Amino acid sequence: MTTPAVLGVDIGTSSSKGVLVGLDGRVLAQAARAHRVDRPHPGHVEMDGRIWWDEFRSLAAELVTADIGVVAVGVSGMGPCVLLADEEDQPVRPAILYGVDTRAGKQIDELDAEYGAQEILRRGGSALTSQAAGAKIAWVRENEPDAYARARRLFMPASWLVRRLTGAYVLDHHSASQCTPMYDLRDADWAQPWAAQVAPGIELPRLRWAGEAAGTVTAAAAAETSLPQGIPVITGTIDAWSEAISVGAHEVGDLMLMYGTTMFLVNTVREPIAVPSLWGPVGALPGTFSLAGGMSTTGAITAWLQELYGAPDFATLTEEAAQVAPGSDGLLMLPYFAGERTPIMDPQARGVIAGLTLSHGRAHLYRSALEATAFGVRQNIETMLDAGADLDRVVAVGGGAASDLWPQIVSDVTGREQVLPQRTIGASYGAAFLAASLVGTPSIEEWNPPRGTSRPDAARHRVYDRMYPLYRRLYDETRDVVHALADLHSSPD
Repeated sequence: MTTPAVLGVDIGTSSSKGVLVGLDGRVLAQAARAHRVDRPHPGHVEMDGRIWWDEFRSLAAELVTADIGVVAVGVSGMGPCVLLADEEDQPVRPAILYGVDTRAGKQIDELDAEYGAQEILRRGGSALTSQAAGAKIAWVRENEPDAYARARRLFMPASWLVRRLTGAYVLDHHSASQCTPMYDLRDADWAQPWAAQVAPGIELPRLRWAGEAAGTVTAAAAAETSLPQGIPVITGTIDAWSEAISVGAHEVGDLMLMYGTTMFLVNTVREPIAVPSLWGPVGALPGTFSLAGGMSTTGAITAWLQELYGAPDFATLTEEAAQVAPGSDGLLMLPYFAGERTPIMDPQARGVIAGLTLSHGRAHLYRSALEATAFGVRQNIETMLDAGADLDRVVAVGGGAASDLWPQIVSDVTGREQVLPQRTIGASYGAAFLAASLVGTPSIEEWNPPRGTSRPDAARHRVYDRMYPLYRRLYDETRDVVHALADLHSSPD
């Protein structure tokens, strides 16, 4: 007798992850496939989109066994990304990734001038920044006209998998709302004529909500993946919003903190809030709105330090960092190693490490990196509150939330409690939950109850209260220098 289950797959920045989940929320099996992004030029971050389907097939082959009866499939992925494909669904160039790719500054300025920055913000909920997929489409059109001339369709990781699995050409509303300036927040549809002007010649996908069925697994896809033909596949969405669903952080007043290669913050709000220093897209579920922030490099810095020092594993570095006093013995870091997204919106920002002495070692640097992330989270939260956010509950998710130190430092810096869920698998688990919702009525509270709470320590909070103004000053007082260095590094001469 086979066990009914759902398959959830998420395409992330550094890996693709798959999880097989029973209809009661039990994790039956997990698998991952590591990959790297390409950085062909300063500010350019790309990936061969064909890898996404290859890794999905590989994950499905490992996870789906004869004694498991998969009844639905969930998908999600990093984003917003721009993968342009021709009429045969072959990529015309590598996918351009989300806000970590900062190439489209000129196109942002041009679109702001053409449509008006305030009108773009009002209509779409977000200002044009390096996060905007629409500006990156314009970059391809202007800089790679031969590739663009062959482009007919627009995909992101989740919609690419859906196309391969079902043949449907769809995109979820949330992902579309990050294609600024191509989506109208209040009409919940592509913004015309802007969308046609920004992406001429592109057949825009039909819009669905993340949890809606996009279609069913075709015979061809079943043959490639060992999945049963005819089972439903959700439309899917961007990973951070799938992560929020995975821990039940999608009610008004909830703030999800995603601890990963990058840090993402998603606050569910009652009505649209449009401020230039944050993003205001629609939510993953019908009738919901978000106020969101994102930091470009968080876990990526700890991975860089691990590689730099040749440390055996993150557990060793975490254990060492836990022995260092709050404040890292006078070390202060800016985590802007690939520019920064919210709230400073500065693609030319760079990492800064201040206060170094010969007595500092790798444990100090590692703890300082975690503290830098926490200071960035605090700045984002303060910006959200100033904008009128509803913020009642903070929920941690992602690989970094599986250990206690990183969430504890964030709680100590922000002064806020965080709910720590039992399962921090993340987006693939959220995608699995939405897939299960197609065939039943699961409860995320039963699927993923809390395992505990990270509470701020008053003494440590006082230490960080003294450091936080220095963190803010450090950016202001080094900005001109790092901008000059960024210009020097990107100059062809």
